[in-house]
Amino acid sequence: MYSGRLVGTLDPIMEKLNSSILIDQRLAEVDIRSSIAYAKALEKAGILSRAELEKILSGLEKILEESTKGALIISKTDEDIHTTVERRLKEIVGDVAGKLQTGRSRNDQVVTDLRLLVKSSVTMLITQLQQLIRTLLERASAEIDVILPGYTHLQRAQPIRWSLLLVSHAVALTRDSERLTEMKKRISVLPLGSGSLAGNPLNLDRELLRKELELSSISINSLDAVGDRDFVVELLSAASLIMIHLSRLAEDLIIYNTKEFGFITLSDSFCTGSSLMPQKKNPDSLELIRSKAGRVIGRTTGLLIVLKGIPSAYNKDLQEDKEAVIDVIDTLSLVLQVTTGVISTLQINKETMEKAVSPDMLATDLANYLVRKGMPFRQAHTAVGKAVHLAESKGVTLSQLSTEDLKTITPMIGTDVSQIFNPQHSVEQYTSPGGTAKSAVTTQIEQVKELLKRQKE
Repeated sequence: MYSGRLVGTLDPIMEKLNSSILIDQRLAEVDIRSSIAYAKALEKAGILSRAELEKILSGLEKILEESTKGALIISKTDEDIHTTVERRLKEIVGDVAGKLQTGRSRNDQVVTDLRLLVKSSVTMLITQLQQLIRTLLERASAEIDVILPGYTHLQRAQPIRWSLLLVSHAVALTRDSERLTEMKKRISVLPLGSGSLAGNPLNLDRELLRKELELSSISINSLDAVGDRDFVVELLSAASLIMIHLSRLAEDLIIYNTKEFGFITLSDSFCTGSSLMPQKKNPDSLELIRSKAGRVIGRTTGLLIVLKGIPSAYNKDLQEDKEAVIDVIDTLSLVLQVTTGVISTLQINKETMEKAVSPDMLATDLANYLVRKGMPFRQAHTAVGKAVHLAESKGVTLSQLSTEDLKTITPMIGTDVSQIFNPQHSVEQYTSPGGTAKSAVTTQIEQVKELLKRQKE
């Protein structure tokens, strides 16, 4: 490829460092698609005759078929997938293959390929992400009557519905789905026709290229187009946030799956055993989800560091983008599918969850009881704190204090106080939007469904 300018052969170690073929084989299909479109534009510009175009298209279709079947042979001397396709096309159609590169640089070629790959991958990831969200919502609807402790600082806080927890994770993932949907318009930009950095001198019809490749717009500036990797960073950043959300979901489930909590039981299909301890059933699926978040965040950080130090236009540093984006797409896709499998197959231990709701978790309800009787909240908070201390000193639970005991703290407490020590009554108080009352959670489920519907539209 460089023989006209350079003398001798590339140092073998340099050749190994320079080569990206092992990574960008994944670009084969989109590279061939962009070459088909480019050949049509060259014919319209008068560079190719109709016969030459048909010959090149026939060759490219054959290469596409070979690639689809896994029969496209990669030579050890192929520097990248563009070299592979160009070499194979020449083998099929002869020297006319050399005309295909007229006015086209690998600089605008590779970023076009990458945009096409990212565009199709984002569509796939949105589908998988929304399937996970729907799975969470299905469980939330089916198990809406289950109550368990809600936690802050990993300390028992207030009773909540199991469904409130499930929907909380679904809502976070819905934001992720929205982000992926919104970035599609910034991905769907045509760089092809930008050449190496200065544009195309052949009066190339870039609108034809845009339509052929089903992209939404044409890049404005050729220099920016070949060096722009914002769309890759945007995908990696969104993927990092998705993985953070999935990691937090995994952490909740890991905790709830322990013998100490016993709130859920994971399916054996998503667990492994121990090589030493026969009794072990390890939540490896969730631990791997948690660890893969670090992998994806690392890829994002790594590419940002590459980008911050390079000047305008294309530089070979940008070769790092493909490995990062392909690895993140594959990792995220796998994790989304596994998470959906875990959620759809786990079993909840309803009785264990409900038994874990202890009377002390209703202390806030007692404070609200006093507020409804006219006591300022800060005073109510102090009064209930004294009641909790009194119960601890007597070795009983808050609900086991007698009305007389409670009246020693404040005379505003009456015999009707007994009704508040009921978890079902507690959760049903929170009827405001976003709350844990059954009506509120049902509304949240419908809201998320509507958001998914709008995103699809």
